[in-house]
Amino acid sequence: MSNRDWGLAPLAPLSLRPADEVMRLERLGSLHACRLSFVRTLMRQMGRQRWQVSRERFDLDENGYGTVIYRLQTPYGRYHGVMFAQPLDDAARSDRVIAEAWDVTFGLVEGDVDDSLLAQMAANVPLQEAGRQHPRLLVMSRANKSLRNFAHFVEALANGRQPDPTWLTRVGYLYRTTAVYGNGKFGIADFARLHENPDFRRPFSAQMAGVYLLRHFSIEQVEHLARCRAPETACELATELRRYLGIGNSTGLGMAPFLINHPQLIAQWVNQRETALALVQRQTPSEHERARLIALTRRAIQHLAETVTEDVEQTERNTTTVEALPDVLAWLESAPLEEDLWAQLVAWSERTLSLEAQELINTLLIELYPEQVDPLEEQMGVNENLDLQPDMPLMRLRQLIETHYSWALEYEYTSREGSYWFWYRSTEKEEPRLGVRHEEPGTEKEMLIAMGPRVAHSHAAICEFLETTPRAKVVDFLLAKPRHKEIIRRVQTLVKSTYGDIHANLWHQGMKPMHLLRTKLAFFGASRFDPKSDRWVRITLLQGAPLVEELNAEPEDLSHFDDWSFPLQPQLEKGCVAPAELSPQGDQSPQGERSPLQQSPSQQQRTAQGGMSL
Repeated sequence: MSNRDWGLAPLAPLSLRPADEVMRLERLGSLHACRLSFVRTLMRQMGRQRWQVSRERFDLDENGYGTVIYRLQTPYGRYHGVMFAQPLDDAARSDRVIAEAWDVTFGLVEGDVDDSLLAQMAANVPLQEAGRQHPRLLVMSRANKSLRNFAHFVEALANGRQPDPTWLTRVGYLYRTTAVYGNGKFGIADFARLHENPDFRRPFSAQMAGVYLLRHFSIEQVEHLARCRAPETACELATELRRYLGIGNSTGLGMAPFLINHPQLIAQWVNQRETALALVQRQTPSEHERARLIALTRRAIQHLAETVTEDVEQTERNTTTVEALPDVLAWLESAPLEEDLWAQLVAWSERTLSLEAQELINTLLIELYPEQVDPLEEQMGVNENLDLQPDMPLMRLRQLIETHYSWALEYEYTSREGSYWFWYRSTEKEEPRLGVRHEEPGTEKEMLIAMGPRVAHSHAAICEFLETTPRAKVVDFLLAKPRHKEIIRRVQTLVKSTYGDIHANLWHQGMKPMHLLRTKLAFFGASRFDPKSDRWVRITLLQGAPLVEELNAEPEDLSHFDDWSFPLQPQLEKGCVAPAELSPQGDQSPQGERSPLQQSPSQQQRTAQGGMSL
């Protein structure tokens, strides 16, 4: 029943932040992973639907090379993660997308894997792009070891002791992926195959499931190597460290064009996040919720303080945020508990804090109200189609550009500073690159992903055309100047999806490509953002996420199962903790350890206030 049916006043429409505020590149480059990020929504789905992971095959030799297969059973289907671990010469190890060999290659397959399919995959998955991939393969990927972490973990476990947790604080993984392919690339299953699949119809959910299985493989492989090296003394990895272990990813400029080429999808992602923030701000807070936000803020302070990066700018951004958050705590502790407290907090943060701190507060607020926010996760996808309206009066189109794309008309595109960069695809490496327009050759190969100058160019042409034909329609203009069709179709469509275009001149000398990368990675659920230059970055996924054995334990309380944002370095007791072996039927909960799903009420209270009890 609606509010009107109950005799209540109808709720006012949600007031979302304007696109000119949200879609500025600097703000997008300050986003944090939130509960609508894809790894979070996948883990909730896995827990809610009781997905089960079991080991079907574990054929690794004493050096950790061989084949491992995991079964992923859902209420609607069965899938298998197939891992191939092979020797890799150090000279061939590269995080570049154009590498030809990796420590591990793997795929997520729909249905069962018989001997014939396994043989086909063994011959082709290790080749990645160069192979003939099977159409039942939903996801294909590859990963390289973090060599120092890997060696340290094997040595420690072989000697019967736990690895030093600070190694995972510096680098939060044993493996980092260099590409996770889906959606029909290189012959694997097309996106349409997943469109009606209840397990993986959300954006990138199949890719995140593959990464989750890789995380479990990394744990089992390092424990296997420790046992092979010293069977008498080796111990298993402690539950606390298992949970603190994530999967890394190295990514560069290749991610940037996606944001431009899929504007309706990006608009939907941003719209759902902004809707979540607006829903939260209209909630009347309780003292419990205030205390919860204070606890989450303290956790975020510690997480950011523990985040290690050699990038000077990112270090300064993290430091500035950490230094500002005590003021947030003071504000929260002293502010009266009024109905619009959260709206007051957002307004105060916008006046007082850096962009990164503002968006962190927004992220933490969204965390408070799962019952309001989580239904939005079902609306993160969209059918993309840019529609042309040829009968629209050209004067109306001009007005739409001047209203909704005023940002594009503000920039100067002819100056050296305003046209500094150009985007192109390397013929040799097949990777998107940035070139300096007035110093480097190749502008004739430019990728047309900078929308600002293109919109401004079309606007100027429209204005000129209207001077002689003021009653013209769009079709008249396009018959005379057909090259503007793509931009006009984009503008006509995206005025209805206002978060679709990034409000920035991507040619400008001050444009930071890292902001583009962080935008997409935040929606994936990345943490520990660690730029290695202004062109590529390493991040961590799934750090702090529930383990396979916790998933298989069929969690009853998803609020604790889902409480793993901003993970903290665990404090280990000395000694060896030995979880149970993974059985063919599925993992069992570790012996001698209590997962957050098995804790006492007092332990659960500590978990809710400060992260997972470790």
